[in-house]
Amino acid sequence: MCNKCKQVRYCNAACKKKHRHKHKKECQEYVRRAAEKHNEELKIAAELLHDKKLFKQPPPHHEDCPICFIRLPTLNSGWQYMSCCGQLICSGCAHAPVYDDRGNEVDNQKCPFCRTPHPKTGKEVVERLKKRIEVGDAVALHVQGTYYHYGLNVLLQDYTKALELYHRAGELGYAVAYNNIGNAYDFGKGVEVDKEKARHYYELAAMMGDAMARYNLGNMEVFAGNMDRALKHFMIAVGDGHNSLDKIKKLYSHGYATKEDYTKALQAYQVYLGVIKSAQRDEAAAAYEEDRYY
Repeated sequence: MCNKCKQVRYCNAACKKKHRHKHKKECQEYVRRAAEKHNEELKIAAELLHDKKLFKQPPPHHEDCPICFIRLPTLNSGWQYMSCCGQLICSGCAHAPVYDDRGNEVDNQKCPFCRTPHPKTGKEVVERLKKRIEVGDAVALHVQGTYYHYGLNVLLQDYTKALELYHRAGELGYAVAYNNIGNAYDFGKGVEVDKEKARHYYELAAMMGDAMARYNLGNMEVFAGNMDRALKHFMIAVGDGHNSLDKIKKLYSHGYATKEDYTKALQAYQVYLGVIKSAQRDEAAAAYEEDRYY
């Protein structure tokens, strides 16, 4: 038998040797096609495995508020990062009134978790962040990255430094940072526009539980004409707390989603709201528009 293609049989070694020059070209072509087929099969298997991981409903990216023990909302205006202690506090607890021992409301200018006075200047905020970064705080890295991105709190706008900090935060497990890197490549903020890199970082963030990145992936699939994949992303985003209902409704109106899909999305979002809502958070949202949490 030919040792390479395994397709031709000979009566003996001498016959095989005599026929080699005639069979060589055919043999090489068969081996090439077999290798291409094998590589294509490996590629398909890898894509299926990737999709299995990609379209799996991830756990919530944020856990519970350490004060009220209610799950933190997905919308980032619904919580605050405390640079003094590194805690994520929901808007309800951040603005909850504080009373003295006589029941009188007092001016609350301290962290509701560690009771450290709030920073008075942007410089003080940055100094606190540096201390948190020194102990490997991923959220602190991300927050400082946003300061560089927008030029806030005495830091000059620097997209390169922002991306560096986002990368470090993402490597430490903070999914939002990877979504921000995806945005940078998607819209050319500090880097050349690269849609494939944008998709890569959106996918990393989505698999780690970032609902905004999931929503961004859904939009990319819509633009690519992959409505079934877009629907999957929007459905997961809804269950994760991102209000993608309008997108799903639009897919339904164009025949790319069913009534059952839309009903299921509504139910998933209602379940999410039931988990995160509280009277205290509602009061904060009513008093401060920037603290809207859904």
